[in-house]
Amino acid sequence: MQAKTYYNSDADLSNITDKIIAIIGYGSQGHAHALNLKESGVNVIVGLRKDSSSKADAEKAGLTVYTTSEAAKKADIVMILIPDQHQKKVYESEIKSHLEEGNSLAFAHGFNIHFDQIVPPENVDVFMVAPKGPGHLVRRVYKEGSGVPSLFAIYQDFTGKTKETALAYARAIGGTRAGVIETTFKEETETDLFGEQAVLCGGASELIKAGFDTLVEAGYQPEIAYFECLHELKLIVDLLYEGGIEGMYYSVSDTAEYGGLTRGTDVINDQTRERFRTMLKEVQDGTFAREWIEENKTGLKKLNKLRSELGDHKIEKVGKDLRSMMDWIPDNIKQETEPAE
Repeated sequence: MQAKTYYNSDADLSNITDKIIAIIGYGSQGHAHALNLKESGVNVIVGLRKDSSSKADAEKAGLTVYTTSEAAKKADIVMILIPDQHQKKVYESEIKSHLEEGNSLAFAHGFNIHFDQIVPPENVDVFMVAPKGPGHLVRRVYKEGSGVPSLFAIYQDFTGKTKETALAYARAIGGTRAGVIETTFKEETETDLFGEQAVLCGGASELIKAGFDTLVEAGYQPEIAYFECLHELKLIVDLLYEGGIEGMYYSVSDTAEYGGLTRGTDVINDQTRERFRTMLKEVQDGTFAREWIEENKTGLKKLNKLRSELGDHKIEKVGKDLRSMMDWIPDNIKQETEPAE
């Protein structure tokens, strides 16, 4: 069944213009949502912890900032945009007690709802609006008059108007300009986690390192291996992004097309696909979620160890030197992460 896509004509901003929306967090998504809502004429406030380093930035942008608890108390709609691992604690200590009957609790990712880390009261609406792009892109294309395609989902519809509220919110941040697809918290969460682990983050980075190591072990210069296995990947990803797999193959040489089509299945074979199915099952049955929750309880020991090992890999050391030659990459470029608030 083809998913239905909603656009501006399907979303009425008046469903939220008489409400106060609290954006909890001012990181990647938080700043984009808050500023786009503000410029769409919505009454938006920002909730941050008292010592948040983001407070000055939010106020400089013309936003009214309160503590998280104060913002939740004032708001009709509370959108939680802090990292997954902090949401439960902040919800329990600063948001839960301020939710009133008919309020809306909103998310941009379904992890905490789907895995029962946050259990909302029955007398509030719960929805999700999830842009399929990082916050800086959500903000940039909004200012350009466009929007980032988004997902939305309804988890709990106490008022009977949650869908209208969610679509209005999606319109206010620019989503319905591009198109918003309806999903569920379960589908969004499980596909998102699987995609990150198997393809986008885990699979892609391990493929890059394996290719690099193979060339270096065979005696080729690390710098050449870096260009072939990491640097040029952006060219291919851009082609995939713009034209899909067929479009990418159309744009590369016939030699590259033949080599890719005949050798790609040596890399991603039946054994790999079976491991993918296992990874998906571990997402679906909560194995990964329990592991990640426990990892946070124990101080991120495994994650910090893995971060250290990655930093020690030769591809990272070679890459830092090579990227210093690329003056088109800003000196201050950083990984797109969301601080706690």
